[in-house]
This record gives sequence, C-alpha cells and structure tokens, in this order.
Amino acid sequence: MKTDTIFYTLLQNLPSVLFELLEKPPQLATHYEFSSVEIKELARRIDGVFLPKIEYPEDPIYFVEVQFQNDDDLYWRLITEVFLYLNQYKPNKKWQAVVLWAKRSLDPGIPFAYQTSLQNGQIHVIYLDELTDTSSSIGLGIIKLVVSPEDEAVETARSLISLVQQADADKSRYLLELVERMLIYKFSTYTRQELEAMFGLTEWRQTRFYQEVKEEVQEETKLQTKLETIPLMLAEGITVEQIARVLQLDIEKVQQFIKTQGRKES
Repeated sequence: MKTDTIFYTLLQNLPSVLFELLEKPPQLATHYEFSSVEIKELARRIDGVFLPKIEYPEDPIYFVEVQFQNDDDLYWRLITEVFLYLNQYKPNKKWQAVVLWAKRSLDPGIPFAYQTSLQNGQIHVIYLDELTDTSSSIGLGIIKLVVSPEDEAVETARSLISLVQQADADKSRYLLELVERMLIYKFSTYTRQELEAMFGLTEWRQTRFYQEVKEEVQEETKLQTKLETIPLMLAEGITVEQIARVLQLDIEKVQQFIKTQGRKES
C-alpha cells in the first residue's frame, strides 16, 4: 500500500479535510483548486498544492507533503521546492507548507535555518496518529482508517461507512465510493467479495472503479518487489546504473531507495 497515493487521492476528492486538519472551517475548501505543479528547475512536480481561486486573492497557497517513513531531508527538500515554485510562478500571495507525518517519531525536527518560518506560521506540522475525535468527520475518519493498524481499522471502517450512509443522498454515493477506494488500498490482499462481507457493502461498484484501484495496488506491489531485490544486486557488485537498467527503474528512484535503506540500518 502506497500511503501517499491514498492521501493525495483523499485530498483531491475531499479537499475539506486539509482545513479540518488545520482546524479551520472546512468550507474554505471551496476557495481552492487542488493540483500538482511542475517545477522546471527540478524536472519534477509538487503533487499537493492548494491554489486559491481568482476570486479569493487574500487566501494563502498551501503546499502539502505526506510522509509515512523516515526522511531526514524532507524539510530541506520541501522548502527548496516551495521557493523554486515561488521563483517560477511569482504569485503575489502568502504561503504555508503543511507536513502530515504518520507519527511524531518519524519527524527529524525542523532545521534551525527554517525556525523563523515555523514561528511565522509558514510551516505547519501535523501528526496523524495523534488525531483525537474523528467521529463526526468523514474526512478525518478516513485518515484514522488509513493510519490505524489493520485489526483496529476494520471497526473504524464500519463506523465510517455508517457515518457516510447518514449523509445527504446526493453526497452519500460519492462519499461511499471514496471510502470504498480507501478500503481497497487498506485491505489490498482481500478480494471484493471478502470486503463486501466484512463491511456489509451490497452496492459495491464491480466494474472499472474496483479494477482501476486494484491495478494501482498491483503496480505498487510490483515496484516494491523490484526495490527489495536492490540490496541483493548491490551485494553481487552490480552498479546502480546496471540495477536501474535491469529493473527498468529511474536511477534516481534506485538511489533514493538505497539512501533510505542506509538510514534504516544506521
């Protein structure tokens, strides 16, 4: 399960959850468009950007980063991307970087160089496992579902489905589909029939929706399998360039995996 994929799907489909996390009115989501933005200098994209609509010129830009594993360089990289974005697009707006850590122990701490930005409110850090009452919010309930251990997630999912079914009829179907997508990610080893039985879902979308999400999960599983062979190939003296070619991966992805593994072993 690739957790950042889940969260970006959630933010794209239910953007109000960001403002709930920031303890702001969820209605503010109507002021924004969620998108990914290309940064030419890095030849990459910022995936989580909330850009204010033209009719709300006073609202800030939000840059969102979701992190579920150790990353000592996250703040350096994120702030670099933010300033490159500001230089490239030159928006006449305030901005805020929002970092969603799965748990506090993963956070290496904001570098001293960015403490002023923290004090000015330009960096906002949230630990998702420390969310308390999510019982009345579908968006926060989905987050609790994603971060909960599997044995707890089953009951969380059932409560969430019950909450969704109480929503307005116009929203209920859409929200249920979003919850179903999260369930497929969370319980990726289960069949559709098993999930239907577990959660009492009798109107599950059985066509393209289910297949698309399962294909995403399968692709992520294939990638993880490839990555797990890298240490063995390195031990045999195969170079990073050769590994990338054999596994049909970008060299940058191979190097990032090796760097992450090195941090875990140190």
